[in-house]
Amino acid sequence: MGIERDASGLTLFCLPYSGASATCYSPWKHKLPAWLSIRPLELPGRGMRMDEPLHTDMAALARLLADEIAVELDRPYALFGHSLGGLLAFELAHVLRERGLPQPLCLFASATAGPSRRDVSEYAREKTDAELIDRLRELGGTSEGVLANQELLELILPILRADFLLCGSFNHGQREPLDLSIHVFGGKRDTVKVEELLDWQEDTCTGFSLDMFEGHHFYLIDEQAQLLRQIRRYAEEHLSRWRNRAGRQPAQAAG
Repeated sequence: MGIERDASGLTLFCLPYSGASATCYSPWKHKLPAWLSIRPLELPGRGMRMDEPLHTDMAALARLLADEIAVELDRPYALFGHSLGGLLAFELAHVLRERGLPQPLCLFASATAGPSRRDVSEYAREKTDAELIDRLRELGGTSEGVLANQELLELILPILRADFLLCGSFNHGQREPLDLSIHVFGGKRDTVKVEELLDWQEDTCTGFSLDMFEGHHFYLIDEQAQLLRQIRRYAEEHLSRWRNRAGRQPAQAAG
């Protein structure tokens, strides 16, 4: 029996990949049960926030996002991020911990190398249009029709350039592992290798899992149903544990 809809459902904050808007997660809202609420986070400079300046400092952006979601953390929640979004979700989790705010039940990191050993130096330099287009072709997920459309490129490339610099600004430093489970997903034909995905283990002291799907870097589009099935399974497990702990607290306090 699955978890039914009630006030103690789980909110899944979703962080977009490089060049994307929060709308990339909109289809998920209709493909998951009501108790699992999808809450895409729009980053400045795109979508409904197009008039805001783009960010190139990951720590600063994570602090901004923490400010924005702080009032929504009065119910169980988790973080999901694909590619750049996974790294940003990790940074956000640390900011929330530093501020003493309620912690996520878990972190979902998709198609992105573990933070502790990753080399972000290739992203620290501002890339030319040609380099950005080559990178889009390498990753897949962008049609040649889009790459040949100059008007679309004029919209996409500035965002992508800033997002690459955003990734290049990441600094792991000496961080204590997070006290929450990290569930990692990857595509079997992605340039991000299994060994890099396994590096996420170093940043959790609680629990870790790795699920691999058919496909390349954007497997989350072609293998969406399988990915959402796994997200739902893990989310349900964590929410059940949270409910069990919450149910024991009054008895412990009375004792």
